[in-house]
Amino acid sequence: MTFWAVVPAGGAGTRLWPLSRSSEPKFLRDLTGHGRTLLQETYDRLQPVSDGIMVVTGAVHERAVCEQLPEVPHDAILAEPSGRDSMAAIGLAAAFLERRDPGAVMGSFAADHVIRNVDNFHDTVRSAAAVAADGWLVTIGISPTFASTAFGYIAEGKPLVGHRGAYLVDEFVEKPSAEVAAGYLATGRYRWNAGMFVVRPTVLLDLLAESDPGFADRLRTIAAEPSRLEELWETLPKIAVDHAVAEPAAAAGKVATVPADLGWDDIGDFDSLATLLQAAATASPEGPTILGDASLVHALDSTGLVVPHSGRTIALIGLDDIVVVDTDDAVLVTTRAHAQQVKKIVAALKDSDRTDLT
Repeated sequence: MTFWAVVPAGGAGTRLWPLSRSSEPKFLRDLTGHGRTLLQETYDRLQPVSDGIMVVTGAVHERAVCEQLPEVPHDAILAEPSGRDSMAAIGLAAAFLERRDPGAVMGSFAADHVIRNVDNFHDTVRSAAAVAADGWLVTIGISPTFASTAFGYIAEGKPLVGHRGAYLVDEFVEKPSAEVAAGYLATGRYRWNAGMFVVRPTVLLDLLAESDPGFADRLRTIAAEPSRLEELWETLPKIAVDHAVAEPAAAAGKVATVPADLGWDDIGDFDSLATLLQAAATASPEGPTILGDASLVHALDSTGLVVPHSGRTIALIGLDDIVVVDTDDAVLVTTRAHAQQVKKIVAALKDSDRTDLT
């Protein structure tokens, strides 16, 4: 058995505007301060446990992905003509791998996530691949650390016979209210759904064909005749892999989960970015957390997150949990508590035809 890691590299990360843009989304940025972009850190994390890595990205980002990952052969970087959501992206990789390496197992791992417990991640991926080799669709369930309302959840069922540490999935549930999320944690059988799926390519496409045979057939046609990509791509449905395959497969008893404590974060907004950077700091800063050149920030009695990206000096006085992101053409000022609302600014800019800023 060979194992291929598939990295969907898409999305604009609108809650991290103006640092993340459609032209330079968050996966192309160094958001951890380690000198590597999120995409490069994803590659570094996957390389030890994979026999090959395939990246699926938008055509507009193909060049940047190639430049950041020179180790990945060009024919293993698939460029989508437009964004059609995760089922099309992951399904496209599955269709190509089905032809290239029919006996392989593939795992899908987003390009813009952070995982701190790398050794646990490697062990979990190997366990999930062993389960997937037996024909299961496997999802890695993240052990929740708090009652989050920002993530979907996986309901863990009975132990999977023959695979220690793996369980059947009873169902996938959408983002809950705070009260419901607290109830999930109290049961001890719910995991965060991070969208990590491990499966044989043919199993994934056959599961898709059960609900949408035309979708699966067009993906396989593109893999057989790559020259037809432009012609067929826009006919593919826009749907997430969770809705297209994982949820109906779980209802049919065909999905397993391997739970894991990975120190996982999807950096969904500036509040989560601040938390991530604070956790990684070697000492507790008295002032705000700074991503970038700290000499540009002068703070008195202030806390929060500051990103001095334009090179200008930023001064703060008497502000708690502030978020300041300064770029060449836009400045964001908000609070950590309102970080989720940043996407509304991006929507307003688009409505006012300021796509040059988004």
